[in-house]
Amino acid sequence: MIKLRNLLFIIFSLMVTLSLAGCKEGVLNPKGLIAIQEERLLIDAVLLMLIVVVPVILLTWLFAWKFRASNAKAKYIPDWSHNNWLEAVVWTIPIIIIVVLAVMTWISSHKLDPYKPLDVEGKPLTIQVVALEWKWLFIYPDQKIATVNYVQLPAHTPVTFLITSDAPMNSFAIPQLGSQIYAMAGMQTKLHLLANKVGDYRGLSTNFSGEWFSNMFFTARVSTQAEFDQWVRDVKKNPNKLTMDAYNKLAQPTENTPVAYYTEPAKDLFNDVIMKYMMPMKNMQSMEKMPDMTRDNQSKRLK
Repeated sequence: MIKLRNLLFIIFSLMVTLSLAGCKEGVLNPKGLIAIQEERLLIDAVLLMLIVVVPVILLTWLFAWKFRASNAKAKYIPDWSHNNWLEAVVWTIPIIIIVVLAVMTWISSHKLDPYKPLDVEGKPLTIQVVALEWKWLFIYPDQKIATVNYVQLPAHTPVTFLITSDAPMNSFAIPQLGSQIYAMAGMQTKLHLLANKVGDYRGLSTNFSGEWFSNMFFTARVSTQAEFDQWVRDVKKNPNKLTMDAYNKLAQPTENTPVAYYTEPAKDLFNDVIMKYMMPMKNMQSMEKMPDMTRDNQSKRLK
């Protein structure tokens, strides 16, 4: 029975190890400046905690083996309850680890502040992000283009994401590039990232926001600067313009929305989405001009 239990434990451990080895889209496979620092912080924190965890696990097995019922040589001391040196070790080591973790957390929280511009050369690329039901809209204000469920950025170029929501509260994340930050109606959050390696990375919603949020994925493609410039020129050839009418139709709740491209986003569209919730009376007046389907869904959302 004991041998069978040990065998099952070994098999389970191997399965867990193999499953973790296949994680290629998470924080343990970083491809960006911020993600690399976050991975290092995570590993350092785990190693520090293992200073306590590993001895506890080993001592648990050791005590169980030494004081097993069949070991007649084990010293039986039922009245033992306290040892000053043991208490000092048991409390001092965890306290030191907690202090070190606290200092690491304090430093990294300021160093990796998502609002803090990256200390790198080059002009940042600005991308405005709007969380919709259940899709992501990306607006490139300088390039005058917009995309749905697809964002492209050049490698080794700092990117400033300005993020808001025209739907329930959400959370924007590209795990392999680093960090996540909330998207909230009537507010703008900010995230600075930089990708180090060309490739396609998975972006997703990490906050429950309704029925189909689990399918709220997008592709973040990192390319060379030349490929990015060519992509912008290709998107500008698209005849679809992101007018206010087109945006109101796009804002309708949909599931598994395919990638779409737009040119000439409506002027100040991103700011208008934010002010839509900051100025409710103006919003109610603008709703009267929306298509009937849009107005009905907006009314249900306000309720």
